[in-house]
Amino acid sequence: MKKPQLVIMAAGLGSRYGGLKQMDPVDDHGQWIIDYSIFDAVRAGFGQVVLIVKPENEQLFRDTLGKRVGDKADIIYAHQTPDVLPEGFSIPEGRVKPWGTAHAVLCAKDKIDAPFAVINADDFYGAEAYRVMYDFLTAVHPDYESAMVGYRVENTLTENGSVARGVCALDDSGKYLTGVIERTHIEPREGGAAFSEDKGVTFTFLPAGTTVSMNFWGFHPVILEEIENRFAPFLAENLPKNPLKCEYFLPLIPNQLINEGKGSVQVLPTQAKWHGITYHDDMPKVKAAIRAMKDQKQYPDHLWGE
Repeated sequence: MKKPQLVIMAAGLGSRYGGLKQMDPVDDHGQWIIDYSIFDAVRAGFGQVVLIVKPENEQLFRDTLGKRVGDKADIIYAHQTPDVLPEGFSIPEGRVKPWGTAHAVLCAKDKIDAPFAVINADDFYGAEAYRVMYDFLTAVHPDYESAMVGYRVENTLTENGSVARGVCALDDSGKYLTGVIERTHIEPREGGAAFSEDKGVTFTFLPAGTTVSMNFWGFHPVILEEIENRFAPFLAENLPKNPLKCEYFLPLIPNQLINEGKGSVQVLPTQAKWHGITYHDDMPKVKAAIRAMKDQKQYPDHLWGE
């Protein structure tokens, strides 16, 4: 069997952060979070890396990340562009926002030919997450059994503002997902976290240990057909209501497959602490965390051996 691929979504606007945060160095060698993601994936056994970027940014990625990594990993590029739409649909006038994470994966469809994991470019997931996902993707499962790395909500927050997380519901065994609800405003609280659906007026408490998704998914290639086939119905329903901002989120597809009894999602729990750059003020803590991991010999000082 071909080695699993790692698909990295790096075409987002970074609206909360401002600018192209995927390219901000997180250590003294100018390496980005993506460097650490690729390093952890290769170390876990993954093969090819599919990096989804805006077309105008590909050369920049090649000249920086690509040159650093060199022959230590096989990186290929896919382009997320807003004109990748089903027949009969066009970009609404005034729309600048990308179509979302499921659309990003759809844009890479022709590059994916093996079981694959999908991650965000600006999230540091921890080496354990890649190991458990690699083990899942190299084991025998039904085509419609997917996987998701599940984090404890309290390990995924920042004190610098609210974050968006997929809050997960699990079956009685605690092993399989029964649904994910995207909560776009989650803040830290004593003993856990809390989310708001009315811009911070009222909050609902989430106790410590609540499983959340950080968009680290594992799929068989058959999911690509589902993403493609469900895009037109999504647009038909949502464009009339929110033409400028509706997004085709990746969790929507496994959610629908679960509800239809067609698929399942195994939750791969991790105790790892997420590190990410949602806001500019997050950067110092991310750099300090990476420095501490290097001091503990979890990573070499320079990932690519220069």
